[in-house]
Amino acid sequence: MTRARAILSLILLGAAGQAQETLPKLVTPEIDKSIRRGLEFLARTQNRDGSWRGSGGEGVYPVAMTALAGMALVGEGSTPTRGKYWRQVRKAVDFLLAQAQSNGLITMPAEEGRSMYGHGFATMFLAQVYGMEEDPQRQERLHDVLSKAVQLTARAQSGPGGWYYTADSGMDEGSVTVTQMQALRACRNAGITVPVQTVQKAVGYIKKSANSDGGIRYSATSGGEGRAPITAAAVAVMYNAGKYDDPLAEKSLAYALRTLPVDGRNQGHHYYAHLYLAQALYQRGGQDWERYYPKMAAWLQRQQSSDGSWMGDGVGTTYGTAIALTILQLPYALVPIYQR
Repeated sequence: MTRARAILSLILLGAAGQAQETLPKLVTPEIDKSIRRGLEFLARTQNRDGSWRGSGGEGVYPVAMTALAGMALVGEGSTPTRGKYWRQVRKAVDFLLAQAQSNGLITMPAEEGRSMYGHGFATMFLAQVYGMEEDPQRQERLHDVLSKAVQLTARAQSGPGGWYYTADSGMDEGSVTVTQMQALRACRNAGITVPVQTVQKAVGYIKKSANSDGGIRYSATSGGEGRAPITAAAVAVMYNAGKYDDPLAEKSLAYALRTLPVDGRNQGHHYYAHLYLAQALYQRGGQDWERYYPKMAAWLQRQQSSDGSWMGDGVGTTYGTAIALTILQLPYALVPIYQR
């Protein structure tokens, strides 16, 4: 069960007896207000079936969007049974459980051409809420879906150790690979059995994809320069695995910091990249995080629309808002997979 949303201790202010919420380090009242506006946007734009869908040029991807939005609401402190947005979280869980196929893949085939992204994000989200669920029957259902999802992920792993856009391709590339790695880590943390050899092969795949400067290429077999967003994602999953002192993690983090300016200059997939760079820096802690968060928060506040949303990477406002909220809420430390 998660802690309360913030530190939530009440302080009496003078004779008036007013109270205010104590915010985590680096989170200002203005940032907290921006977070609340974003959360309200997600809450009011959820579809009746519990889903969210993309609205940009990359397709609607309801499984992926619902999982990302659900993670943002869990980041507020809500669970499937408690908290301000418990109804939205519960509906999101129900929607994703309904998309679990008999082979273990979590997808809506008619709406998700690149199904492994949604599968990975959905598996990660459901693993987070698994331990928060209070109903034994629902928890049993979650366990069954997650176990089959892990088995599907293991079967879909390529020979070199990565994953591709679809489960039956036999191919691999970096961004899908890190999505599956984080999902597997979330499941393992939740007590779901994860094959050790699958994780070991995946870590090996990341190392085979690395250039000498720390950049992670599109795939282990491709040449060329590293991809900054994939590099940031690779660092985050290495830190998820506790590899803080891994020489590659250190080198790759330095590469990501050099190539991913907060304002997004000369870089595509900006929200995606900072979703992972923020996680890596938060888990690592120290001066890099304390310099990064205020700058990133200020940039995100400037990008927020009047309705509380963010448009992210041309994918849509659900995507952008979910990622922005995930970044801004990291200091609250309420999502198990993102905790230090």
